[in-house]
Amino acid sequence: MTLPFFVYGTLRPGEVNHDLFLRGRTLAEEPGRLPGAVLYDGPGYPYAVEEPGGVVSGELITAREEEYTALLAELDRLEDYAPGDPRNLYERVEREVLRTADGTAVRAWVYVAAPAVAARLRGRGKPIEGGDWRGRGRADTP
Repeated sequence: MTLPFFVYGTLRPGEVNHDLFLRGRTLAEEPGRLPGAVLYDGPGYPYAVEEPGGVVSGELITAREEEYTALLAELDRLEDYAPGDPRNLYERVEREVLRTADGTAVRAWVYVAAPAVAARLRGRGKPIEGGDWRGRGRADTP
């Protein structure tokens, strides 16, 4: 099944991994919001942790059809995700994401914190207020 990707950290347009992995390989990139998740600061990248009431800001990325399979494999490696591996940092899950422009719901792949990582973040992590990694630590960000 080919789904768009919801990205909220270093894969967002203008960030370092966007240029390395996505530039020239997408059909569309549009602002979106992931409901039911809270964003936590990580070591140079964020983690979305599924929690009711939260919202994470990011982009919906639609890959070019001819790039999709290779891109999915590359993003799984980048995010240290292997199906069923208890050492995963992230899990790739299918979730409903809302387009910012019109609120339309879209099914998309999202990399969320794996259960062990999520438990540590809930206990000792630093949530990013407002759910937008780009605005972390800036007083002028709403």
